[in-house]
Amino acid sequence: MSLRRLTAGSGYDYLTRQVAAMDSTEKGHLTLASYYTEKGEVPGRWVGSGMAGIDGLNAGDIVTAEQMQALFGSGLHPLALERSRALFEQGASADEILKATRLGTPFKVYDDVSPFRVEVARRLEALNHSKGVPRDALVPIEDRARIRTEVALELFVKEHRRAPLDARELTGFIAELSRQKTTAVSGFDLTFSPVKSVSALWALADPHIAARIERAHHAAVADALQFIETHALFTRTGRQGVQQVDVRGLVAVAFTHRDSRAGDPDLHTHVAVANKVQTLVDGRWLSIDSRVLHKAIVAASETYNTALERHLASTLGLRFAERASTDPRKRPVREIVGVDPRLNDRWSSRRKSIEVRRRDLTALFQRDHGRPPTPVEEIALAEQATIETRDAKHEPRTLVEQRTTWHAQATEVLGGDGGISAMIDRALHPNPARRVRLNDAWVDAAAAAVVARVEQDRSVWQAWHLIGEAQRIVRAADVPPDQVEILVTRVVERATSAHSVTLTKPDPITDPEPLRRRGGASVYPVAGSQHYTSQRILDAEQRIVAAAGRRDG
Repeated sequence: MSLRRLTAGSGYDYLTRQVAAMDSTEKGHLTLASYYTEKGEVPGRWVGSGMAGIDGLNAGDIVTAEQMQALFGSGLHPLALERSRALFEQGASADEILKATRLGTPFKVYDDVSPFRVEVARRLEALNHSKGVPRDALVPIEDRARIRTEVALELFVKEHRRAPLDARELTGFIAELSRQKTTAVSGFDLTFSPVKSVSALWALADPHIAARIERAHHAAVADALQFIETHALFTRTGRQGVQQVDVRGLVAVAFTHRDSRAGDPDLHTHVAVANKVQTLVDGRWLSIDSRVLHKAIVAASETYNTALERHLASTLGLRFAERASTDPRKRPVREIVGVDPRLNDRWSSRRKSIEVRRRDLTALFQRDHGRPPTPVEEIALAEQATIETRDAKHEPRTLVEQRTTWHAQATEVLGGDGGISAMIDRALHPNPARRVRLNDAWVDAAAAAVVARVEQDRSVWQAWHLIGEAQRIVRAADVPPDQVEILVTRVVERATSAHSVTLTKPDPITDPEPLRRRGGASVYPVAGSQHYTSQRILDAEQRIVAAAGRRDG
C-alpha cells in the first residue's frame, strides 16, 4: 500500500490519469465515463463512512467526472454543479447557492508561479508558433528539456554570478525552480496491491473463482479503510489547530484496475481520499490531520495484507507461505502456496524491459543535456520507455481479451492447459498448515519478536511500527480469522508494556469529558505519538557514551 498527496487542481488531473491509466499516453485526456465504456470495467464508486455527511450521495454510488472536479478540484460538495444550476433556475441568491455547495472552506488557489516557469512557458509557446502549431500543443521532451536547461543556466548565472559546479547542481536548481512554493492538498491517493501470486491466480482461475478472489480483495481494502477511520483519521480545531478531534469518517472514491502499465495481471485499487472530513461534535467540514495518516500507512498496509490472506483462506481455502526474495535487502514475501513462481517472473519481464529502456533514455538525456533529469522529466522518460517497449499489437481492452492473453502467456510458462489446471488445483487444495498454540506464552514471545525486529531499524518507535510488525507475525502464524484483530491488539499491548521503555512523559492533567476523543484520550496529544525504546537500545547507547569518554587509548 502506498500514499500520495494530491494537490487541488493537479490532484484532479492525477486522478483522471489514474482512471485512464493504461492508455492515457495514446488516447490523451479521457473522461471517466468514456474510459470505463471502452475498458468494460465497473466505474469508480464512492466509499467511506464519511459519505453519511454527503447528502444526495451514498457509499456505493457511481462517481462522475463532474463530481470529482467539484470535490477534488475545488473542495466543494460533489453535487455542487447540478445544485448550483437548480438553485439558480429557482432564483436563489448567491449566498444561498454558496451555502448549498460548500464543504467548509474551498481549497485555496495560490498564484506563486516562479519566473522560471513563466519564461519556460513563454519560450515553449514561441517554439510552437515558429512551427505553425497551436501555442498550447505538446512539445517533445527533447525540446522541453533543452529550453528548461537554457533558462535555468541563465537564471543560475544571474543569481550566483557563476556557472553551476556540475550537472547535479544544475538539476537541483531546476527542480527547486519548478516546484510551486505553496499548494493546497485536495486529497490522498491510497493504492492497495496484493502480492503477485494473488493476481496470477485471479487471472488464470475460472470466472467464478476469480470473482471470489476479487471480492476478497475488496473486502480487505474495506478492512484497511476501517482501520484508518478508527485509528488514524482526525482533524484539528482550536487556535493553531491545537486540538485533535474525532471525525465521522473518510469520503473517498475507489477505482479498481486489472493490469499494470506493462499489461501484466495486476489487480489493484486506488482509493482517492478527499481532504474533507466532518467533525463528530459540531459537523463542521475541515481538512484531515495528515500527521497521523502518514504515520499509520504501514500499519494500514499490513492490515490489508493480513485481511486479504484471511478472506482468501476462509472463502477458498488458500494458504500463504514466505517466498525468499532475490534481493537480500528485502524481506521475504508471503505468496500463495501452489502458484508457480515462474509466472511472477514472466509477468515481471515487461516491467524489466521498460526499466532497461528507461535507464538507457536517462543516460541519453544526460549526454544530450549535460545534466540528470529532474523528477518530472524522469516521469516523462518512464512514459516514453513504456511506449517504446510496447508490443505492436494494441494492449487488450476488455477483461475477456485480457484473460485470453494471460492464459496464452501462462501456457508458455507452465507447458499447456494441463499445467495451468494442475497449478490451480494445487493452490486451491494446499496441505493444511500447522496451527500454533495461541496462549499467553505465544503472545509474550510474539511481542518480544516484534520489538526485536523494530529495534533493528530504529532506536525509537511508536505504536504504528509495532502494529505493522504484529500484523506480520500474526499473519505468519495462520491464526483463526476471528482472532486476528484480538491477537494483534494483545501483542502490541504486551510489546509496549513488557518489552519497551516508554519515553513520553504521562500528562498529569485529567481533561474533562468535552476535551476527550472517543476512547477517552485527551484532544491535545497527537494520536499514537507516544515514543518507546528498549532496554537493549539504552544499554547500547550507554556503552557508546562510556567508550567516548575513555582516555586510556
